[in-house]
Amino acid sequence: MKLINIARTLTIALAATVAGQSAAFAAAGEAKHYEHQHWHFNGPFGTFDKDALQRGYQVYEAVCSNCHGLEQVSFRNLGQKGGPFYLEDCPAGIPDTVDCSNPNDNPIVKALAAQYKYQVVDGPDDTGEMFNRAPLASDRFPGPYANEQIARMANNNALPPDLSLITKARHGGPDYIYSLLTGYEEVPSTVEVGPGQYYNPYFHGDLSQALKPEYLDEEGDPVEGVHVPLGGVLAMAPPLADGIIEYGDDSPQTVEQYAKDVTEFLMWAAEPKLEARKKLGVMTIIYLLILSIILYWSYRKIWSKVEH
Repeated sequence: MKLINIARTLTIALAATVAGQSAAFAAAGEAKHYEHQHWHFNGPFGTFDKDALQRGYQVYEAVCSNCHGLEQVSFRNLGQKGGPFYLEDCPAGIPDTVDCSNPNDNPIVKALAAQYKYQVVDGPDDTGEMFNRAPLASDRFPGPYANEQIARMANNNALPPDLSLITKARHGGPDYIYSLLTGYEEVPSTVEVGPGQYYNPYFHGDLSQALKPEYLDEEGDPVEGVHVPLGGVLAMAPPLADGIIEYGDDSPQTVEQYAKDVTEFLMWAAEPKLEARKKLGVMTIIYLLILSIILYWSYRKIWSKVEH
């Protein structure tokens, strides 16, 4: 009897937990389905588009880095094999003694680090004081804010997430990032949002409580027949606009192109060894396939001599 009562109690608790989670999920609202894009890095043989990575870095440095850090990535990663600024050979004018394939000696990486808009806190110096200096290739990307409190003060109490792993940390990955950057819309007429908030149908939220009073009943629920818009509101204003960044090639200078390039760059930042991993996986499969064939024919050869 005791075992039955315990099992019944556990079943009720489990059902309550599932119901609570379902209610919480429903309360979170629904978002618009992400726009699927063709990404160069998808598939077992996918690779990064180096030109897109370079343009994506340009977008990140000019726009995204004003609020978002990339603190898990070092400048030298930009010059590693598979990175946007990897060099097999040095450009003209660089002494032959310099190994440009070494990311710490890569002249492009060194220049990007030295000219970065934020400085690195270093020290203590000979007097025991901390000091600021320009980043080196070996340094990680410094963030735009000294601490969380300053970041919230500058962003209407919202905390901008670090972008180092953002494509891995969000459901939908690259498609979500692209859709969010290109998906800002005017606030629906049935909804009222506060100052410093921006509507995006791809951002998960619950707009049922943001409906204007005339669209709510006495209990605060949407009036029958009133559609609750998809998505939610966030504190980040639309960061991209046509023509805000000048590319050095013939690529379109549009919101869509900016978003696609910076998304590819952020995917690389989250998984800089993706190409090497895929190459190793393909070679492993080929090796196992050849080994399986050899073992199969060895098996046939050995057991063919056994009398049945």
